[in-house]
Amino acid sequence: MKALLFAWDRPEFRAGLRHLIDLDEVPGLLAALCVDEQDHEVERRAMDLLRSGLDTAEIRHATLLLVEDADIRDNLTAGIAGGLADRPDLARSIRSALDDPDTRADLRDALESASLRATIWRVAEHQSRGRRWALVREALILMLRHRHARRLAWSLKRHGVIRELRRRPADT
Repeated sequence: MKALLFAWDRPEFRAGLRHLIDLDEVPGLLAALCVDEQDHEVERRAMDLLRSGLDTAEIRHATLLLVEDADIRDNLTAGIAGGLADRPDLARSIRSALDDPDTRADLRDALESASLRATIWRVAEHQSRGRRWALVREALILMLRHRHARRLAWSLKRHGVIRELRRRPADT
């Protein structure tokens, strides 16, 4: 959340969002997302905004440019580390991946593919609804059909993100 609040203070970020959402709605949404026990409707609204934002080329490019900014990346990784206090190795591996320009390029390439984004959203929907087999099927499709997904997965593996995601919090 800290990273989103930091990005919100950037005029270029707000300018990109004005095409997506009523800017008066954003502070309320950010405040609702900061609450420990979020309403499922708030999470769904945030995911819908993220989906429509990533499907809009101008907003997708502006968001990816934010990840290129070292200050925002530092705040983003600090926010991730705070949210993963019980999994510090996962937080470190995510930071390592985000600090790698090659991984950021793989992320950009992956998000530029409309069919890959659609598959990612299907995977996220299946996970949020607890559809384990559908999730596995979509994840396999993602890896088999999308070269950019494979490259990004390899890059995340190289930084230890995949290994740390497989570990249970008690294993760390």
